[in-house]
Amino acid sequence: MQGIVFTGDRKLELREFAEPEPGVGEIVVKVAASGMCGTDLHHYRKSVAEAPAAYIAGHEPAGVVHSVGPGVLPAVAHVGQRVIVNHAAGCTACVQCRSGWPQMCTEAPLRMFGINDHGGHAPFLRVPAETVTPLDPGLSFEAGAAISCGTGTAWGALRRLGDIGGSPLVVFGQGPVGLSATMLAAARGASVIAVDIEPARLERARKFGATATVNSAVDEPVSAIRDLTGGAGSPLALETSGNSAAARAALESLALWGTGCFIGVGAKVELDVYGELRRQLTLMTSWTLSNFEQKKCADFILQNNLPVDDLFTHRWKLDQAEEAYQEFDRQVSGKGAFIFD
Repeated sequence: MQGIVFTGDRKLELREFAEPEPGVGEIVVKVAASGMCGTDLHHYRKSVAEAPAAYIAGHEPAGVVHSVGPGVLPAVAHVGQRVIVNHAAGCTACVQCRSGWPQMCTEAPLRMFGINDHGGHAPFLRVPAETVTPLDPGLSFEAGAAISCGTGTAWGALRRLGDIGGSPLVVFGQGPVGLSATMLAAARGASVIAVDIEPARLERARKFGATATVNSAVDEPVSAIRDLTGGAGSPLALETSGNSAAARAALESLALWGTGCFIGVGAKVELDVYGELRRQLTLMTSWTLSNFEQKKCADFILQNNLPVDDLFTHRWKLDQAEEAYQEFDRQVSGKGAFIFD
């Protein structure tokens, strides 16, 4: 089979790999959709020396269980089952793994599919059976791929922010993760102010439920947000873009007693403790979500009939990989995915 490999300096190759066979406790998933995530871009853009060229890329797969190895109970995974694949695997025994957070594993080197182990940009993927979550037939494979990381990351951050219903929430960045946050937050009753520099993305944000938008390439975002909130600032802010200026604006846009969550990879946040002390802020980060929350996210999307499929503006075949990542690297469109027959 062929798989996409990042070779460094915005280059990639389609390389030949043996079709995987499941070992003890493992399954092989026939990939139906493999999403393209902003984290993939970080690896795509790495230098030749830093690129993970030994591994198949892609950490947002969804598909069907193709084969099952010894020791896998049917209740965990069975042939023909539609599944979402969590992109991290840990020791399975430590407190973090047992609580559904394999990416927080404390006892074993972390396996990250598409980064230090083979990922989903290929027709087949071998993973530990405990990494998969059932995908309801009411959701597409593309939706499952989004929930596996990008949309799931937005869900996890909103859960960290707590009770958002009825409250203003500023979402900085309206790429796939930010747009997912806008959609999910609006469905949970928040009044979303969407911030981005691309008019097309802001237009999409309104379609996904934003009550107001701010083009930060045109208007100073903190002032605009304060105007939209009666001068008080927003009680909640979520930074998804990974841009340091946006992260600073998210911090400055918070109201007294405000809560900010930062998930955009690449941003640097500086805090002047004396200057911010009297604002009584709560600041946090969020890293994807637990296996259990992944299921809750999927259930919420299904129950509320949310248009996750509309996050996708591009669907590609594997042999279009070079064009696909060049388009994604421009960061002006929506989400992309590789679709397999």
